[in-house]
Amino acid sequence: MKLKELFMDITIKAVKGNDDVEITGVNIDSRRIKEGHLFVAMKGTQVDGHKFIPKAIELGAKAVLCEDMPEETAEGVCYVQVDSTEDVVGQVATTFYGDPSRKLKLVGVTGTNGKTTIATLLYNMFTKLGHKCGLLSTVCNYIIDEQIPADHTTPDPIELNMLLDKMVKAGCEYAFMECSSHAIAQKRIGGLSFAGGIFTNLTRDHLDYHKTFENYRNAKKAFFDGLPKTAFAITNADDKNGMVMVQNTKAQVKTYSTRATADFKARIIECHFEGMYLEMDGHEVGVQFIGKFNVSNLLAVYGAAVMLGANKEDVLVAMSTLHSVSGRLEPIQSPEGYTAVVDYAHTPDALENVLNAIHEVLNGKGHVITVCGAGGNRDKGKRPLMAQEAVRQSDRVIITSDNPRFEEPQDIINDMVAGLNAQQMKKVITITDRREAIKAACMMAEKGDVILIAGKGHETYQEVKGVKHHFDDHEVVRQCF
Repeated sequence: MKLKELFMDITIKAVKGNDDVEITGVNIDSRRIKEGHLFVAMKGTQVDGHKFIPKAIELGAKAVLCEDMPEETAEGVCYVQVDSTEDVVGQVATTFYGDPSRKLKLVGVTGTNGKTTIATLLYNMFTKLGHKCGLLSTVCNYIIDEQIPADHTTPDPIELNMLLDKMVKAGCEYAFMECSSHAIAQKRIGGLSFAGGIFTNLTRDHLDYHKTFENYRNAKKAFFDGLPKTAFAITNADDKNGMVMVQNTKAQVKTYSTRATADFKARIIECHFEGMYLEMDGHEVGVQFIGKFNVSNLLAVYGAAVMLGANKEDVLVAMSTLHSVSGRLEPIQSPEGYTAVVDYAHTPDALENVLNAIHEVLNGKGHVITVCGAGGNRDKGKRPLMAQEAVRQSDRVIITSDNPRFEEPQDIINDMVAGLNAQQMKKVITITDRREAIKAACMMAEKGDVILIAGKGHETYQEVKGVKHHFDDHEVVRQCF
């Protein structure tokens, strides 16, 4: 594709060089540049991509998209200057890959919790209904049944369009993706055409990046503000921000609820660790999930499937066969008769939801032992809140390490216990080594008890001082058993 064709609908400040050059690829990572590529210099939160322009040219870039025109320019390279590369990179990527999101039905899922579960269950459901589908999620990306590892909740705009293009070429009819607040704020989904959007819930998270809850909420809301009138917007009526999300959308609004009047409703009839019986949309259905928050997740899945045109009865039959996503309220039974539950919960609200689900099943029988921590170099304000929530709903709590990154694990633990009073501390012990913390919980547990191991879920690493070391909560639990 000619360089000038990529900027047909983009406002340009200046061009230096020949914009009739043929472009064979687009990249924001200078290390991935190959002969004939366009390098997009992004001013990121950590590093300014303009520093890598010389490296990109050395590797074969024939064009550079930038905000600041370099004082010295290389011969044979075209420089295109715009006000904001972040604002236009999505549109450039969409154009280069032939606008793939318009060639399938793309559904985005946003909110604090439940994104992975809902996107993955929609992918699994539509696969069971006989469709070719793609998935873009925290856990893994899929093109039909081809597995592609995921580094971020939402890939950068170029990788995103490349994956969507591969889905289209593979014959996918649908694609389901998580839309993180970072991705929305950083315009990573810019230029994409969505058939629908789903809002799960909103609680405190990522304030290290967004600074205020209002900024965080507005980032999520921006996704729905951008939906076209041809799309649907399904929102959680049980969340106080549910209707805020869709107040300015052009899309067709639908609601789901476990408590109030809504377009899609459900209630729990019976609940066990193996699953629940629900009444959903006037039908009874058995599902292999537990917890009220999973009823909400399943309602979102059901609503989206119906809005995409699937037969209601077929959707309910498929729903009864779906399994929990890896590391989401995943039970592991011990030979001694107690249960370990591995879950990704890493916010106060997620911890509350998971512990509520466990208590719904236990119904006052057996004790709850919670192992949890908090990530380093992230929102410090949620640390004491997580400790308080764990103590409120557990008989014993072990506070431990969880991806300390560049912080000292003990400092994070200290921040968590700082929110507890002397009475609450009677329930708590701190063990910095996560493996030892899980072992200690297993030693405490008796028949009928439940150990919640929260924070990492599907992750198979501990990130310490910039290095990811292999660590899997599932493996440690099974070793203890």
